[in-house]
Amino acid sequence: MLTRQGAPANPQPQRFADLTEWCIVCLMEVSAMKALIIYDSQYGCTEKVARAIEAALAQAGEAKAFRPAEVDPAMLGKLDLLIVGSPTQGGRPTKAMAELLGKIAADGLKDVPVAAFDTRMKGRMVGVFGFAAGRIETMLKGKGGRSVASPAGFLVDSSKGPLKEGEAERAAAWAAEVLEGIRKTGTP
Repeated sequence: MLTRQGAPANPQPQRFADLTEWCIVCLMEVSAMKALIIYDSQYGCTEKVARAIEAALAQAGEAKAFRPAEVDPAMLGKLDLLIVGSPTQGGRPTKAMAELLGKIAADGLKDVPVAAFDTRMKGRMVGVFGFAAGRIETMLKGKGGRSVASPAGFLVDSSKGPLKEGEAERAAAWAAEVLEGIRKTGTP
C-alpha cells in the first residue's frame, strides 16, 4: 500500500476533527500518481468543481484539468486516474464531451481507474431526463475503464449557475473518496 509516514492505514471520518482533515489523510495514502480531470463548462460551474478536484488530487501527485479540445484520447490509457465531468444537458454530457469520449478506442482505458461527475439542478423535470455523470461513467467503463467511485452530482442554482454554496468543498471531499476507491483496489 502506498502511504506516507504517519498516515493511518484505514482512515475513517469519525476519527478526525473535520471532513477536511480526513480528506487530506486519504489523499496522502495514494502518492505520486498522475491524474487527469477532463471537464466541459459553459458558465464556469463545472470548471469550479473540476478545479476543486484538481487541487485536492494535487496533494497525492500530479493532477491536471483540461477541456475536451485540449485532450488527445490516445494518451488516456497511460493515466493512473481519469475523472470526467460535464454539465447535465437534457440528461446527457455536453456535445464536446460526448464527442471526446466517442473518440477513445474500445479498450483505450483498459484497467484505468475512472470516475465521473456532473453539475446539475435540483428539480422534478431534471430528474425525468437523468443526469450526465451516470452516462459518462457508462461510456468510460465501455472503453475499459474501472470505476472507483460512484458518479457524483454537484448542484447549481440555475442553468447558468452559480454553484451552490459548499459544493466546491464537497467536490474536494469526493476526490478523497475517489482515491479511497483506488486504495481499496490496490492500484495504481
